[in-house]
Amino acid sequence: MSWVAILMGSQSDWPAMESTTEVLSELGIEFEVRVSSAHRTPDETALYVDDAETRGCQVFVCGAGLAAHLAGAVAAHTTRPVIGVPMDAGPLSGFDALLSTVQMPPGIPVATVAVGRSGAKNAGYLAAQILALGNEMVAERLLQDRSQNRDKVAEQNRSVQESLDSE
Repeated sequence: MSWVAILMGSQSDWPAMESTTEVLSELGIEFEVRVSSAHRTPDETALYVDDAETRGCQVFVCGAGLAAHLAGAVAAHTTRPVIGVPMDAGPLSGFDALLSTVQMPPGIPVATVAVGRSGAKNAGYLAAQILALGNEMVAERLLQDRSQNRDKVAEQNRSVQESLDSE
């Protein structure tokens, strides 16, 4: 069974990265969550990536702030897709993490999403889209999710139009 590995540089990243797990859960996709540091536990991070691949992990989602090297460190150890989520921490509010995550050397790509919780949510969707390439059930769930979002926007529009009409 294909699944997604979610890694965070520290436990302080959990409030944002939890939204990745919410999306994956809603779409019925299995995942694991680990705290693993590119700098403090580099050997353990590399061992986890190797082990996760062996057990069927298809996509890695990595959230980290400040230097934000976790996604790059994971990408150095796998050819599976890696999605980097820059955390909005530190004096630059995540801008430093964004640049660290997105600026990878040629041949070691990291797909990078927005900073913080909204980026972590989109990382869940992007991981699902990658898995959907080989899984029709996931593809169908994504289409259903898009349809529900479209219906919500249409309902919000109706509500606004009705309130304008009643004025």
